[in-house]
Amino acid sequence: MQQPLADRLRPRDLGEVCGQHHLLDEGMVFRRALDSGRVPNMIFYGPSGVGKTTVARIIAENSGMNLHRLNGTSAGTADIKSVLSEIGTLQSAGGILLYLDEIQYLNKKQQQSLLECIEDGSVTLIASTTENPYFYIYNALLSRCTVFEFKPLDPKDIRVGIENAVKKLAKLDGVEIAIEPDAADTLATACGGDMRKALGSLEFAAAAAESIDGKKIITTQMIKQVAQRSSQRYDKSDDMHYDSISALQKSIRGSDPDAAVHYLARILDGGDMLSACRRLLVIAAEDVGLAYPQAIPIVKACVDSALQLGMPEGRIPLGDAAVLLATAPKSNSGYMAINSAMEDIRKGKTGAVPRQLQNKHFDGEDNANKGQNYLYPHTYENHWVRQQYLPDILVGTKYYEYGENKTEQAAKAYWDKIKK
Repeated sequence: MQQPLADRLRPRDLGEVCGQHHLLDEGMVFRRALDSGRVPNMIFYGPSGVGKTTVARIIAENSGMNLHRLNGTSAGTADIKSVLSEIGTLQSAGGILLYLDEIQYLNKKQQQSLLECIEDGSVTLIASTTENPYFYIYNALLSRCTVFEFKPLDPKDIRVGIENAVKKLAKLDGVEIAIEPDAADTLATACGGDMRKALGSLEFAAAAAESIDGKKIITTQMIKQVAQRSSQRYDKSDDMHYDSISALQKSIRGSDPDAAVHYLARILDGGDMLSACRRLLVIAAEDVGLAYPQAIPIVKACVDSALQLGMPEGRIPLGDAAVLLATAPKSNSGYMAINSAMEDIRKGKTGAVPRQLQNKHFDGEDNANKGQNYLYPHTYENHWVRQQYLPDILVGTKYYEYGENKTEQAAKAYWDKIKK
């Protein structure tokens, strides 16, 4: 079985790890804590291919403790019990270090089984996860560990890793290998911050490169063929999905059409057109709202067109909708009004519907206040007449405040004139 290049070239000490400068650079708290020789309970959180497993292995192998490795995708309760059974034995004299990859796949009971031994220090835990630990890891376990976030690698860091990998690969294979500068830049950008992806593409290109006079040249054209599609990090169920959706709405709310279409393109490229459609509909009502009410039916028409067309043509009306919303005037007055009203309802501020608004057309004999006394606005000048609409307990409450935009200010001027 051939070992993947990423595994063959895995760094053996922290100084060889590319990226994660906020953790691994000299003087950083994380690095200083590890250099002190003490290994605390830690959870590494971040996307795949950014060094979580590599750093965890380096720490574990240099800890001097009895190392156990488990993977949450395949480990069961029996595997965890087997590790814990060594507590108090000669094998655990130097301590037990449990390296647990993909911890999010363990159920709550399995995670709970680690609590006591982590609490008393008989087992030191280093866990890694690609999912947000605050959603997927049991709170009691989180409270006993320190969470460190690993970030996607910068293209500059990927470029360094590629150059180092080319040198090491040449030594391993006994063949001189070189990569064109543009090819290295292309690969560093196309891998989406994933070193494992970059090394996988590099290995494929190196295997396909022809040897001329004992030297292999990896060209830009070869890299473009093996990295045709950028491995952007997007999955409908992971954090990047929610980050992209959030970034789309915030970019539109901030009136940046360029950022809006960028994040829309990410979502569509990830095959999640439905989420894009739903979010654009929400934005039209929440962030543009009454400043440009026509945006709501226009965006609805764009969404309907996209759903009928499907991809790739569906991107066109959705792109139009994103640009329209980003460049439209903004108002959240309607959004704030319904939120305030809902909050009062939750607090129990309701009261009886005023009698003149009730759906009653006759009075019982026991009712001393005969007549509903509803005033029909259309029979009055300007189709308006003063009467109480809110329940008694809420008389004078203001939920809606006119936004500072042309449309709402025109409506305000109209009603101010009539109601005064």
